Amino acid sequence: MTASPPDRRWPALCAALALLCLLAWPAPREALDWQPALAAHEPWRAVTAAFVHWTPIHLAANLAGCAVLALLGHRAGLGRSETLAALVALPLTQLALLLRPDLLRYAGLSGVLHGLAAIAALTLLTHRGRDRWIGVAVLAGLVAKLVLEQPLGPALRATPGFDFAVAPFAHLAGALAGVLGWCLTFRIRPK
Repeated sequence: MTASPPDRRWPALCAALALLCLLAWPAPREALDWQPALAAHEPWRAVTAAFVHWTPIHLAANLAGCAVLALLGHRAGLGRSETLAALVALPLTQLALLLRPDLLRYAGLSGVLHGLAAIAALTLLTHRGRDRWIGVAVLAGLVAKLVLEQPLGPALRATPGFDFAVAPFAHLAGALAGVLGWCLTFRIRPK
């Protein structure tokens, strides 16, 4: 009996997110970024803002995140259910920004990437052996990062090494959206 080929949906999703970021790079940011005052009249911003980046460092950081999560997901065997969970998490992450009206503008994929990290960690927790411990480590690291960022504090925060302000609430929103997406798709996971 031959082994089934690896599921490529998760790495393909990560590659698609990276490609959308690259395609959005030359686009006018002010037409695609998140602006809560425009959300009702320009609802596409709830999704397009994830692919807009303020600076080359901002873009590079999120492209690196896509690569790391693609490799982690490939190694963990993430597939259909996790990819569906990620697709649920993306708009939920962006829409959660409505809870922070003081976040007047937002762009970037980092919130969504935090959601993907949560999905990967939760799935690894369902595995046995070393994979489960990797899931524990990823989840513990994610929770520690979120706590240290103080996402309920100021809407934007300067971060050493970055030439753009970070929105910690987006990271929390993404992680929670990832958990929700994972929970919603848990029942359709293959046995």
